[in-house]
Amino acid sequence: MKKTLWLTFAVALSAVSTVSFGQNAFQHCTAAFVGNKMVVDQYTTTGKSVLPSTTTGELSVQTVDLSPTSTKALDKIAFKVAIRDKDTKTLVMFSRDEYKQVSVQNVLAKCRKGDHIVLLTIDNQYALPHNEILVQ
Repeated sequence: MKKTLWLTFAVALSAVSTVSFGQNAFQHCTAAFVGNKMVVDQYTTTGKSVLPSTTTGELSVQTVDLSPTSTKALDKIAFKVAIRDKDTKTLVMFSRDEYKQVSVQNVLAKCRKGDHIVLLTIDNQYALPHNEILVQ
């Protein structure tokens, strides 16, 4: 009887632990920034992320405080960078490094017009819905 009770308790505890881990996914909104300007034109399902090939500054991904009237950058988070080729749609890592900010000029130097810069979060607690940036 004791063994059955202990096993039931262990299974219940395991289930509760698994559920609580699942609740931590994508709990913080983030956006890409160059300097202090958000890359996406509007933080909605129809927002577009575009950068001219002549853009300068530091590219970062930051948590954001969203309100109906403004979007405020809070903290930089770690991310990786990949480039999606415009012709083949092949995704290639820009570097194996993790960044909190990276020179956008260095990334753009490996891109052609029509390519996409793809930003990858390192931790699944961060939602980054506008993670692909079109290079023009």
